[in-house]
This record gives sequence, structure tokens and C-alpha cells, in this order.
Amino acid sequence: MTDSVGGRVVLKLSKKYDVPDPLTRPLVTTYLTPEEDALFAALPGHWLRKQRHAVSSASGEFGIDLFEGALAGLELAEIEQPDAASLAAVQPPEWARSEVAYHPDFKGGTLALLDRSSAQLFVHQAMS
Repeated sequence: MTDSVGGRVVLKLSKKYDVPDPLTRPLVTTYLTPEEDALFAALPGHWLRKQRHAVSSASGEFGIDLFEGALAGLELAEIEQPDAASLAAVQPPEWARSEVAYHPDFKGGTLALLDRSSAQLFVHQAMS
């Protein structure tokens, strides 16, 4: 990940776990050395690449993910809050189109499996 402000590159591996309520999904992140990153990069698999930008709002700081590669053009925003009440109080920014937390097609694992033509169709439909 490249910091959008300072340009510092951080290598990390993250896993979100499925739970009945996606708004309370646990996330575990491990920071990688360049050698560990190279090892993972050599393994077969499906990758998601994106740039994350921080955007301030009245509800807090949103992380805006701009996807790259086959998913170029897809933009998703997320915000973290310390508890369910704080999360429920978040006001979606005026530029947000729809809530996708409960939509399985927007899960990272689902997105990573799309081939180029399916991804392009998905992005077109999602952003239209």
C-alpha cells in the first residue's frame, strides 16, 4: 500500500472474516517485509490491487479505495467506528451512491475472482 499523503510504501496482508453482520466483520492485518511480500507474490492466486485515499467527513475519515487492473474504475468507501452505535450514526457523504456492505458481490474474494471482461461489466454496472 502506498500512503496517499507521504508516498510511503507499506506491504501488508489483510483478512476480513465472515460473520452474520458484515458491519461487525473482524479484520486482521499483518505487515510484511519485502521478502515476505515476494514470497506471497510468487504463489498462485487472485489479487486485488487498489490505492487507498483518506477523505475527511463530518462522520470521520473515510478510506476511499480506487481499484486497479481489471477493476479499474471501481471506487469504494469505508469507514471504521469504535462501536455499533457510532457506526449507525455515520451519515453517508453526499457523493456516495449506495450502501454495499450487505451485497456479496462487493466482497474482496468475489471481486478477485472476476476475469477482465466480467470485471469491466461489473464496474460499468456498479458505477452507472
